[in-house]
Amino acid sequence: MITEVIFYDTMRAGLWIAVLVSIPILTVALLAGVSIGLVQALTSIQEMTLTFVPKLAAIIIVFWMSMGFMTETLVAFFQDRIIPLIIGG
Repeated sequence: MITEVIFYDTMRAGLWIAVLVSIPILTVALLAGVSIGLVQALTSIQEMTLTFVPKLAAIIIVFWMSMGFMTETLVAFFQDRIIPLIIGG
């Protein structure tokens, strides 16, 4: 029988894992957006694709580089927390 404490602790850990997994992509998106916005402000170029394409490319590159970390983190959470709850351990 799962108690409220176990449920909330698992939810808290799951949200923390979600934060850890999303940090690399969100950080790169923020840095790319700020730097491209700065370049646009300095040069007065207001092209929408100028912000979208480099930010998307940076996100894809960081996602590709951090896929191993994301996979390992999610699999470890599933094996250490979720599976024992399912089998009643």
